[in-house]
Amino acid sequence: MKPYLFSFILLTITILFHLKPLFAQLRNDTTNHWKIETSAYIETYFAFDFAQPTDNERPAYVFNHKRHNEFNVNHGIIETTIRSEKVRGNIALMIGTYSQYNLINEQELIRNIYEGNAGFKPFEKHNFWIDAGIFASHIGFESAISKNCWTLSRSLLADNTPYYEAGIKGTYTSKNEKWILVGLILNGWQRIRKLPNNSMPSFGTQVQYKPTQTILLNSSTYIGNEGTDNLKQMRYFHNFYGQFDLSPRSGLIVGFDYGIQTHPSIAQIRSWHASSTILRYRISPKWTLCCRIEHYWDRDNLFVFADLPSPPVQGFRVWGYSLNLDYAPAPNMLVRIDARQLHSPDQILTTHQSPSQHNLTILASIAVEF
Repeated sequence: MKPYLFSFILLTITILFHLKPLFAQLRNDTTNHWKIETSAYIETYFAFDFAQPTDNERPAYVFNHKRHNEFNVNHGIIETTIRSEKVRGNIALMIGTYSQYNLINEQELIRNIYEGNAGFKPFEKHNFWIDAGIFASHIGFESAISKNCWTLSRSLLADNTPYYEAGIKGTYTSKNEKWILVGLILNGWQRIRKLPNNSMPSFGTQVQYKPTQTILLNSSTYIGNEGTDNLKQMRYFHNFYGQFDLSPRSGLIVGFDYGIQTHPSIAQIRSWHASSTILRYRISPKWTLCCRIEHYWDRDNLFVFADLPSPPVQGFRVWGYSLNLDYAPAPNMLVRIDARQLHSPDQILTTHQSPSQHNLTILASIAVEF
């Protein structure tokens, strides 16, 4: 990390702690109804990938827990949120291997910003907000924060769709809170800095419907140009998932992605699709067991086109199976271990530094938030 960047983060931490008395005063300000919260999150991890890469860097299709056979930090976040009845905003700074690998194409000073946005509520009678800046992605049921995901390892479906985005969005929540409707104008597919020679905005939508307290249905879309103004490569994408509480102890998530992309010199439309099914069972208040089955097929190598030991015959096609065990020694802490097996009909995976149809990874982490 650059010395000036480390100093900037250290100064931010110092300011936040010294502003606590002011935050307390604002919380008690009954005139403006301000609510200010500060929080911190840290997730340490150890990953052992049986591919055993010599540079200790896991494959190009993995973006979380990226380092092999070493203790490291996946995510460390300090966040401050300010909110009143009509105005809200938050800034969150981060460190860790997640930001190192996910934001490598962004401007250097932006790479350590997890979120930075501001918004306002233009109407008195409607729960409608307009927000602009950098915020979490509207796509998928897995976020960058491991503690909020059912499994420690991310599905290929999640790792190869946006975790963050930049732009402006409008969010409407119905009075009965069963519907959430979101419309977005974005800089691109997981982009803060726009592509060179690309002046076109990208667009996204999200519809969430919660018919009961035990069912959540979500539909998210994205449309954008992944090429230039002269050589357009239009990407059309849809994500759908359902989350179901089967009982007080068990839950189910089923998700599906489908996308297509045009090419200026190839008549054939390229496509990819993915699915993920996760079943969770709460053994006790402190212990939770979770299993996942997934499938990912990047037929034309739109996303996974590098770091493969041999050329794929059918594109990047992989099935995955994982088992996850969680232990919560305290309400704000989670200790996890995750075993994940990938399988492909082609030898595009790696085991013991050799091309293989299989790959096994063991992950362990400790996450705590304040």
